[in-house]
Amino acid sequence: MENHNFENEGQYKREMNSRHLQMLSIGGVIGTGLFLSSGYTIAQAGPLGAIVSYLFGGVMVYLVMFSLGELSVAMPVTGSFHTYATKYISPGTGFMVAWMYWLCWVVALASQFVGAALLAQRWFPDVPVWVFATLFAALVFGLNMLSVGWFAKAETYFSSIKVYAIGIFIILGLLAIFGVLSFDGTSSAPLFANIRSSGFLPNGVVGLVSVMLSVNYAFSGVEMIGIAAGETDNPKEAVPKAIKSTIGLLVIFFVLTMVVLASLLPMSEAGVSEAPFVLVLDKIGIPYAADLMNLVILSAILSASTSGLYATSRMLWSLANEGMISKNVVRINKHGVPMRAMWLSMAAVVIALIASVYAADTIFLALVSIAGFAVVITWLSIPLAQINFRKVFLKDHSESELAYKTPFSPILPWITIILLLVSVVGIAWDESQRAGLYFGVPFMIICYLYHKWKFKTW
Repeated sequence: MENHNFENEGQYKREMNSRHLQMLSIGGVIGTGLFLSSGYTIAQAGPLGAIVSYLFGGVMVYLVMFSLGELSVAMPVTGSFHTYATKYISPGTGFMVAWMYWLCWVVALASQFVGAALLAQRWFPDVPVWVFATLFAALVFGLNMLSVGWFAKAETYFSSIKVYAIGIFIILGLLAIFGVLSFDGTSSAPLFANIRSSGFLPNGVVGLVSVMLSVNYAFSGVEMIGIAAGETDNPKEAVPKAIKSTIGLLVIFFVLTMVVLASLLPMSEAGVSEAPFVLVLDKIGIPYAADLMNLVILSAILSASTSGLYATSRMLWSLANEGMISKNVVRINKHGVPMRAMWLSMAAVVIALIASVYAADTIFLALVSIAGFAVVITWLSIPLAQINFRKVFLKDHSESELAYKTPFSPILPWITIILLLVSVVGIAWDESQRAGLYFGVPFMIICYLYHKWKFKTW
């Protein structure tokens, strides 16, 4: 399919460096998945099961990024995954993957805005959720209207706040675990008492497997490194550097955070109605610490939402640029921003938001499940595309010509695919997360059927 070029149209600007890529990715990852869904993970899998699930999720995302690194360095394009899936799996798969990733962030954005509104109600309990959700949506849209350079700087600033705040939380939590700080009004050290009292897997293996989708959702966003490669000044250096530093930092932060939460937060108190970080800091009893953390989490969720809207607009632009949807969506303004794609994405977010506001507590988990399913399908396409790319590449080139290589290819990519499939199957055992299958599978089928009809490829 041919790319469309228009006169009097803006162009994407290569204004991102490796630090911008790293912070954009961190900004997309550290949101409701860590700050709110981590409580649900503890409640379902138990304290030790939650830690194990995040370790497993970290390994899985590392494996996915190996494959994405090879593809995005060899072919740095905006909206990367579906382009690779189109070329190295099939055009219908590329079309489906793009829309699945778009769906992932549309429902994730709705859950982010609802999550942010629930946090804001800590200070303003009488203000309806929809009021805060609307204000936050307008703010995120405004930030995305900035040029890519300014957007990257703003996201770097917001992501830095998150990183420092989580670092401080981990230190305070570890001090409480080892009895240096009092916890819940006592001076005795709650040294892994929750883990010892709850047992290894209180809800069995099913409890562990059922949370993997929400854990995948927690890590979703790291793949933005591949999406933004087309707007990076030096992809061959910036992308590998961002992958190494970002994944290492995220796995360390996520696992240490879960160690603290699982050690200090009883299963009976964990959930999604209140941020587990705030509950722990309330029990530690440092003046205003819980309110300050609530503010940080609020800014963190808005930061993740900003990255999410960036991702949805670029994915729509990429689809239009390759002729898969109307070419009118392609247009980029003079600041290098695809405004029409942003408006369309935000309109879909508003629809999901209206549905979720009326049942914030129950629909939140359903949205997380749909987003988790969609991101796993997207991740599945990456190692599959890499396996086929390597086969094609080696026909005319040697492996040494690749600037970034997936280690142990194709064995490692196939292991990645198997692990991802296991996490998808696991949600069938969790009634609160089956929405991911109920909505995700029909959406995939509709995407394939539409592509077959549109391009007459029966």
